[in-house]
Amino acid sequence: MYAAKPPNPALAAGLIGVACAFIAATTLFAKALGTDQFGPALHPFQISFGRFLFAFVALGTAAAILRPEFQRPHLGLHLARTVSGWLGVTLMFASVAYIPLADATAISFLNPVFGMILAIPLLGERVGKWRWLAAAIAFAGAMILLRPTPASFQPAALLALGAALVLGFELSIIKKLTGREGPFSILVVNNLLGMIVAGLAVVWVWQAPTGAQWALMAGIGGAMAVAQTCFVNAMARADASFVAPFSYGTLIFAALYDTIFYGVIPDGVTLLGAGIIITGALLLAWREGRNARRQRDHAPL
Repeated sequence: MYAAKPPNPALAAGLIGVACAFIAATTLFAKALGTDQFGPALHPFQISFGRFLFAFVALGTAAAILRPEFQRPHLGLHLARTVSGWLGVTLMFASVAYIPLADATAISFLNPVFGMILAIPLLGERVGKWRWLAAAIAFAGAMILLRPTPASFQPAALLALGAALVLGFELSIIKKLTGREGPFSILVVNNLLGMIVAGLAVVWVWQAPTGAQWALMAGIGGAMAVAQTCFVNAMARADASFVAPFSYGTLIFAALYDTIFYGVIPDGVTLLGAGIIITGALLLAWREGRNARRQRDHAPL
């Protein structure tokens, strides 16, 4: 049986900060791979394959050295989580080739809102008025980022919206896995299955990457392995409602990277839409935290 980690909010906040920097780096590398910056643009299937391949190599190497104890995995839940995670990541990588990193990252913050909605049929959860208000606020921000006018509509933003929806489904599956298995075990199984699923998909679009593209794919996999390790360990040491606000630091790093490497400065529409989405997501995190504390206070001794 998996033994829970002792609470450590300060460490959790620090781990999430590191995770944010590395998650934003994966989208930066994916943007470079999805354009002709270092060779012919790679298909999103190939980019996501590189992400899972090199993440598994990194985690598999760590497992071989550390030899952690693994619990028997729930393969059905892991497969559902992996397929949704692979599809979400692929859609996200496809979107960043066409729209600013800050826009794609902000839209991806809808995934906890979609996770809340999907938890109704999947987990049997009840959703009150405050949670629906949070969802409405976040969706309003997404509509602003989509720029729904003939002159400024960004079709590629729909890819990021689709990524948020699929990753919201993944969150529902992760809730079922939480407490059943250790963080490292979950990461290794997820990335092994992800490598297999992505490998089956990439066969149809494979093209020989350049040396620089191989390096960037390795960078995506390594960065994601570090980010996932930090994230799951942060979640193991603090409530999700405490961790969630810190995760929005990804937007800061994404905007910073886009400005430094591509000269893209977030405009007023990006800042407004992102701010509204984060407001809705923070409201949802606050409400989730209150519900969790209420359940703990009324739990039988």
